[in-house]
Amino acid sequence: MSETPMNTLQYRFDGPEDAPVLILGASLGTTWHMWDRQIPELTRHWRVFRFDMPGHGGAPAHPCGSVGELAGRLLATLDELGVRRFGYAGCAFGGAIGAELALRHPQRVASLALIAASPRFGTADEFRRRGVIVRSNGLDPIARSAPERWFTPGFAAAQPAITDWAVQMVRTTDPGCYIAACEALAAFDVRAELGRIGVPTLVLVGSEDQVTGQGEARTLVAGIPDSRLAVVPGASHLAPVEQPAAVTDLLVRHFSTAWQDTQTAIITPTLGKPVTTPLPAAPVTPMAPVAPLAPMGPVAEIASPEQPEAVAGAVRSDPYEAGLKVRREVLGDAHVDRALAAADDFSGDFQELITRYAWGEVWNRPGLDRRSRSCVTLTALVAGGHLDELAFHTRAALRNGLTPAEIKEVLLQAAVYCGVPAANSAFKVAQAVIREETTPPE
Repeated sequence: MSETPMNTLQYRFDGPEDAPVLILGASLGTTWHMWDRQIPELTRHWRVFRFDMPGHGGAPAHPCGSVGELAGRLLATLDELGVRRFGYAGCAFGGAIGAELALRHPQRVASLALIAASPRFGTADEFRRRGVIVRSNGLDPIARSAPERWFTPGFAAAQPAITDWAVQMVRTTDPGCYIAACEALAAFDVRAELGRIGVPTLVLVGSEDQVTGQGEARTLVAGIPDSRLAVVPGASHLAPVEQPAAVTDLLVRHFSTAWQDTQTAIITPTLGKPVTTPLPAAPVTPMAPVAPLAPMGPVAEIASPEQPEAVAGAVRSDPYEAGLKVRREVLGDAHVDRALAAADDFSGDFQELITRYAWGEVWNRPGLDRRSRSCVTLTALVAGGHLDELAFHTRAALRNGLTPAEIKEVLLQAAVYCGVPAANSAFKVAQAVIREETTPPE
């Protein structure tokens, strides 16, 4: 049973106390119960540690803004428990945490399994738009579409109990924590660092996974020096749920042979890389219900990191790269890529100027948060009648956390101080953008 202050995670242990620790990390929108079918076999060999992400499975809703921050909370939890070295298996978002641990804290990870994982999950724009949809509509649209993303059609039809379980699991997630996790995945990209993952790694993917499929898995295997690929037939994104026996056996083989000795794994050569032989598909029965553990203990506050004091006479760094980062986070990669691609000898200096000074200096100042800066920007654009820019800054305001209702209030305020005709045009532009951005995909 876990205590969950703000800088740690809700967790549970299963298995013998004197066995090596194996950590299982769940995917976005799921809880530690996605691993229920693996526990009986894994606990014969390891002391299994499972954790819930913030706001998932009844865990306290203290959002994490990055994969690195979540990995840090996991390590803080393990440090309190005296766990120094461990094996780690993670599915999707849980796999991102595993890759982060292997890159930043290699001395802690004895062996690694990445399931339905990717060095970069889709695009930043896709995840930020998902956050906009959740902020505007709640989690119900995401929950209703979860089974088609997570399971093959045949499994979803044959296992209605598990399908309903998946929908309810997403529905009961805290929306703010889900949005923060989307932001974390939007910023996650370790493609250039895969070669520094030095632990034995199993990369496991369902043959029917349409979310993070075999292309992403092969990118991981190509980049991680000591890695093996396993393709589980008849499984989609949540392979541990859809094909539990096959996934369990692969995990037991990997962690039994690659914890210390990486040379004795059962492998067959394919595509020039060693590949773990997958097992045949196994039938799945509905998961036994397990009551979630209630969070216990006091909730602590995390102190904000101290900012270093300015040094008199210090040379300021060039704000261009910081500006480009902020510009992409606010406006989206697609918009920024189009603007930079269209720049030529005539307009290139202007693109550099706004990246360096508008985005690297003003938008990057700590005095106002991005929500406030979006309110100011929308008002100024209404006053100036800049409707083209109003469209993409309305989209940016949604990404920065403003709701459609809050944008409406900004435009009503602008109608009083900037004029009704200007606000009338602004409402038409903003309405079209909001409808496009907040309508869930079919």
